Amino acid sequence: MQALLTGAAVSLLFTLLLTPLFIRLFHRLQWGQFIRDDGPVSHHAKRGTATMGGLVFILASIVGYFAGHLTSGRPDQAFGITVSGLLVLLLMVGLGGVGFVDDFLKTRKQRSLGLGGWAKIFGQVLVATLFALLALQFPRTGTRSDGAVFTVTPLSTRISIVRDQWFDGSVLSLTAIFGATLGVILLVIWVWLIVTSTSNGVNVTDGLDGLATGASIFSIGGYVIIGFWQYNQSCFSKRVIDNVGLCYDVRDPLDLAVVAACITGALVGFLWWNTSPAQIFMGDTGSLGLGGAIAALAMLSRTELLLLFIAGLFVIEPGSVILQRAYFKATRGRRIFLMSPVHHHFELKGWAEVTVVVRFWIVGGLLAAFGVGLFYLEWLSRAV
Repeated sequence: MQALLTGAAVSLLFTLLLTPLFIRLFHRLQWGQFIRDDGPVSHHAKRGTATMGGLVFILASIVGYFAGHLTSGRPDQAFGITVSGLLVLLLMVGLGGVGFVDDFLKTRKQRSLGLGGWAKIFGQVLVATLFALLALQFPRTGTRSDGAVFTVTPLSTRISIVRDQWFDGSVLSLTAIFGATLGVILLVIWVWLIVTSTSNGVNVTDGLDGLATGASIFSIGGYVIIGFWQYNQSCFSKRVIDNVGLCYDVRDPLDLAVVAACITGALVGFLWWNTSPAQIFMGDTGSLGLGGAIAALAMLSRTELLLLFIAGLFVIEPGSVILQRAYFKATRGRRIFLMSPVHHHFELKGWAEVTVVVRFWIVGGLLAAFGVGLFYLEWLSRAV
């Protein structure tokens, strides 16, 4: 618990106090935002605003994570640092690196297109593959209260809603159905789907001051609650568990809560400077990095299908783009929205930018709360 609180506090103070220094540095490096001419007219005033702010909160999350552990852990136990926490940071940094290349090309060429679409997907898939292969290693073995011995790796070969078993107790294991080799291949493809969908979802949402930052606070904050609850109900716990079916086979649930708290704290501090009128944008560096962190937390906590709710706003936004394009092609030029993604539709309808952002935060927060509620409801259904 001390690592969680300390890490979150250090991350928050890092972004809150040091972001102005990075803003000045980015201006000096001429890392300014390029604004599309076909976007809302009100956005043209944002041209030149410092971008690549994702570097700030990614660095803050890393500093907070290690600071939290180094000030509260024991040296003979690696200060409490776990492979699961490091894997979340790996996926966040890896996708942030893909986004950084994209942002750098945009600022250097002064155009809205950096990396080509397929080049960006290739980078995301490459990082996701490395994450998946590493997360299938590092097994941990324990004994449940009923004497059964079990072994878990950070990433499971099972596709789960809230745990390796679904609400009805059934199990969908890729390796059990398709065999070891083909099962692992299908799992890697599943990881590709989750990582690219989530990271691109955050990327599409990042179109208004503070929108993606605030929505990510709700989503990642939800995993602080989930991780801490899984730790209290962990199958590795030495406490006597009356009903073994209630425990969670998650490798390092508490450290997942710690790293989620660090990222959340970093985002809260960053939002101070990112809210309207934004002095710095997260850029693709930040949006892809945040998508990677959310995807990693979902997969390592065995709650990947809950992403539909916990990261619900990041589903709605790209969904509006897909729906708009499909309808446009099907009707030969007609549109559902004035402009997609859907937050621009409401801007063109006359809503103030701050109004759009706050109302979308409310939607994102409610969806995240509903997802966490489903997680707890599953536990309650087993406890009855």
